[in-house]
Amino acid sequence: MKIGIFFGGPAREREVSFAGGRTALANLDKGLFEPVLVFVDGRGRFRLVQPEFLLAPSLRDALPQDESGFSVYDESLDVNRLDAILPELRPEHFREHFDLAFLAMHGPDCEDGAIQGLLEWYKMPYTGPGLVGSAVGINKILQNELIALANGQQKKTATINLDAYERADKAQFFQSLTEHLGLPIVVKAPHQGSSIGVAIVREADLTRFCRAVEQCFFTMSVQPDGWSKLSEWADLTTDEKRELAQTMVSLDSGISFPVVIQQTGEIIRHPAQLVQTLDALQGQAITLASLNAEDEVLFEEFISGQEFSCGVIQDDDQMAIALPPTEIYNAESFDFQTKYKTNVAKKRIPVETSLENNRKIQLAVAEVFTKLGINVYSRIDGFLTPDRDGEPGRVLLHDPNTIPGMSPSSLIFKQMAEIGLNLANSLTYLIRQSLRERIRTGKDTFHLKRLLADLDARLADRKANPLPERVISFGSSDEEFAAAKQQYNELAASGTVRPSLMYIKSKQESHEIPVHLLFKETIDELELALSQPRHPLLIETAERARHITERYV
Repeated sequence: MKIGIFFGGPAREREVSFAGGRTALANLDKGLFEPVLVFVDGRGRFRLVQPEFLLAPSLRDALPQDESGFSVYDESLDVNRLDAILPELRPEHFREHFDLAFLAMHGPDCEDGAIQGLLEWYKMPYTGPGLVGSAVGINKILQNELIALANGQQKKTATINLDAYERADKAQFFQSLTEHLGLPIVVKAPHQGSSIGVAIVREADLTRFCRAVEQCFFTMSVQPDGWSKLSEWADLTTDEKRELAQTMVSLDSGISFPVVIQQTGEIIRHPAQLVQTLDALQGQAITLASLNAEDEVLFEEFISGQEFSCGVIQDDDQMAIALPPTEIYNAESFDFQTKYKTNVAKKRIPVETSLENNRKIQLAVAEVFTKLGINVYSRIDGFLTPDRDGEPGRVLLHDPNTIPGMSPSSLIFKQMAEIGLNLANSLTYLIRQSLRERIRTGKDTFHLKRLLADLDARLADRKANPLPERVISFGSSDEEFAAAKQQYNELAASGTVRPSLMYIKSKQESHEIPVHLLFKETIDELELALSQPRHPLLIETAERARHITERYV
């Protein structure tokens, strides 16, 4: 089966998606699937690329650049030049190149039903949840309302649209919010993922509050009494202006290009053009906004408790099975910087609480997954609040992720390892279960059933005639452990052998390493896990999912 790996996309999470495309390519089982790479650019065009494209350290590095001296994304580049280097693939020709679209994209247009609807129109099956689950999963305001209807949870929230915010008395609005929600206040852009457009206002500081709101609207005030650094434009040196314009390219911390001057409607597509424009308008009060700016901002009360993230998969009967939840701790907030650019946040599976509380988290997550119309798989985040005054802690859920991040160390893959699925197995599950769910749409049913039957026959044949085993031995250094895990994943994806890991601690002592220990990062962590009994939640979850994992392992 030919698998089109879709990565990139118009959303702000395209660098996360670039890494996900690399993971999918590296870990797809080549004995079952043939990968075809489809880069989706910032304008939403589809482009066939070769594996070398993913070798670059980042998407920006992979793209051809112009002579301006700025490092930019493709929206700022000449489209004709891009067409000449990366030929466009039209959707009506998808089926000539691949049988299924593996979606490793995130955010608006990629995770909200837009690309899913386009693929359904062209009768191309795709991975992940369908139209309903995707549409719900991208809208944080709607999620809060539907989760409350699904399980009765109560969480204080407020919203404001851009027009109302611009007319509002900022000080009075901030005061009314603090009276309603208290401090700290969580400020969110409703349609972003990877914690992009999330800010926490911890103090009664009006300037910080206004900066947080502008960040989540993806706007910037350029005026003497504005809240952004651009307000100081006249006092900056030439180098400082270029540096600030380059910073705005950033998808996670800048408002990114293209931007529009709200007062005139002029569209600016390149940082060099921004420098020229602001120099010409020096002294005038203007507001810059991303062309893809949010029209509403969501405010939530700050929840004190244990933060967790819990994946969900499903079986052929559409029964949702929650994976073991991961606790995120040692971080003030699990924002984009903490998730992807630092090692501050620590993680453990399951949550460090009672077995009963971990089960309560799983039940809540599985219920919301089902009632919100999500299918195939998802990852749902939340908090477990502490017990108070004899009352048990509450499970408060938010932010269903319908296409979770796909780096090799992503939470969803760690949780799937706990039920016995390695990276290659996990991707095979995702492809097969997605085919099963696309059949339920009643579109192109005969063709999809034939694809599913062919895949099931190949999986059954592999069960009846197991691949030869290849043992990978390693010693007691972290470097050997890391190299052995990398070799394991490469062999698992080759589709030619069945790898296993053997830890040679000494001449007298060795241990075969089960899949659920593959994600330990150091030998010390591995030895600690080997010396302790397995947590009962992990044992019972693996048993509950056994009928799923047996198909792939």
